[in-house]
Amino acid sequence: MAERTTVDITDAALTQAARSLLDQLVADRVASALTAQDPTLWGERAEPEASIRLSWTTLHKSSRPLIGEIEALRTDLRSEGIDRVVLAGMGGSSLAPEVITGTEGVALTVLDTTDAGQVADALEGDLERTVLVVSSKSGTTVETDSHRRIFAKAFADAGIDPARRMVVVTDPGSPLADLAESEGYRKVFQADPHVGGRYSALTAFGLVPAGLAGADVARLLDQAAGAAETLSADSPDNPALRLAAALAAAHENGAEKVVLADTGSGIAGFGDWAEQLIAESTGKEGTGLLPVVVESPTAPGFADAGTDATTVAVGPSVEGAAIATSGPLGAQFLLWEYAVAVAGRLLGINPFDQPDVEAAKKAARALLDNPQALTGTEEPSAVIGAVEVYGPVGDSAATGTLSQVLREFVDGVAENGYLAVQAYLDRLDDASATLLRGELARRTGRQTTFGWGPRFLHSTGQYHKGGHRNGSFLQITGAVEADVPVPGRPYTLSTLQLAQALGDGQVLADTGRPVLRLHLTDRAAGLADVVRAVQELTR
Repeated sequence: MAERTTVDITDAALTQAARSLLDQLVADRVASALTAQDPTLWGERAEPEASIRLSWTTLHKSSRPLIGEIEALRTDLRSEGIDRVVLAGMGGSSLAPEVITGTEGVALTVLDTTDAGQVADALEGDLERTVLVVSSKSGTTVETDSHRRIFAKAFADAGIDPARRMVVVTDPGSPLADLAESEGYRKVFQADPHVGGRYSALTAFGLVPAGLAGADVARLLDQAAGAAETLSADSPDNPALRLAAALAAAHENGAEKVVLADTGSGIAGFGDWAEQLIAESTGKEGTGLLPVVVESPTAPGFADAGTDATTVAVGPSVEGAAIATSGPLGAQFLLWEYAVAVAGRLLGINPFDQPDVEAAKKAARALLDNPQALTGTEEPSAVIGAVEVYGPVGDSAATGTLSQVLREFVDGVAENGYLAVQAYLDRLDDASATLLRGELARRTGRQTTFGWGPRFLHSTGQYHKGGHRNGSFLQITGAVEADVPVPGRPYTLSTLQLAQALGDGQVLADTGRPVLRLHLTDRAAGLADVVRAVQELTR
């Protein structure tokens, strides 16, 4: 018997608050209209975008032909001894494949970074056994193009024909599709152009890299198909309508954050995928839902959540959870896609655009075009041990105490606001940076998010600029020991990484958001200093 997909609202007050919204969604036949891909559901302004972004509702059917194509290519690759899959992709092109393969326990090396160390580590893998999946909807993603160039040179230097080791996933007619054809890349998978990146888990973007790595993508589509009828029903028992109504009702009552904790779902890293879907779909026009992914249901932010947050258990319900969602991975993808799209209707926004994402990209490009702006024109406000401090530090610079610098900064976080930690580092070698989320949340009493840069720019970056204006931003950058040039481009990975950090920080500051950057002149020592300084904070 197939595992059921459910949404359990355990908070009685939230159930009551959501009831009228749920009844209205049923009366308006929103679920069936969404399944029928009705672009009028979000109003006249959203209709042009919605009309070309709704094919995800039937992907459990339309993606079936991919299964055979993926398996045939995987078989061919294996016959040549190629069994190591590296994925170059950002945002919607990498988050779903990572969840799928992590859940199934199959190996996939994901490059969603511009950190030179992390990319160098991927290059040190066995290139004789490696295929690179280059995944970009637009076909112009700068990080992904950089990875492609770097790997093409590495393959050629190793005496391997790069074209035979390149598999592309992109939209029809993109610059990447044209390049792949002209270069004779091994295979091009053209994704459905009527699906946005964050809704693309069940398109070629999610299925191709996961399937080539060995995940059972047919089962994933079966799981989604098993939930599709329930999710399209105009019924108060529809779990997607229940979830959307609960999230919107909570938002109306001041809970604009959604705290996600895994409670034994059996799904690896689901919160990271849901984070992009929620933040990029709803965080605009000064409103939205901020996803806060925490380590466990006992972590700060969940166990001690205040009235500004709704706690959601991904898996069985636990003490402290206002909502619990359950079901197999394919069904959970579809459940949350339906729920977030419907929540957009209730919030009065277009869930399919991302109007504030481009600003940080433009700022980074401007810095790349002006290398002088990246090489020392800005002096640190203070240098404390292995940490350079950039940004307003008040009187704390005179004390020489990093803890006081942080104390002054976090004291400025708005009441019921949030603190975003943005680490432009190596998420493998510098993994200890993730400790900062829980430590800061515990000591500030504020909801605290953590994102690896530039990965989060394709995820929560939209909310940071377009959502509720109550965030404060702690950037962490680090010195690079061994840089990696980007072939055919006038910059290295470290230059690109720093441009992305400074560009986003500039956009945030220009919109009145508080930004503090800590630059680690020695990564290991600097991270230890920062963690120690945070632990010295008192609430």
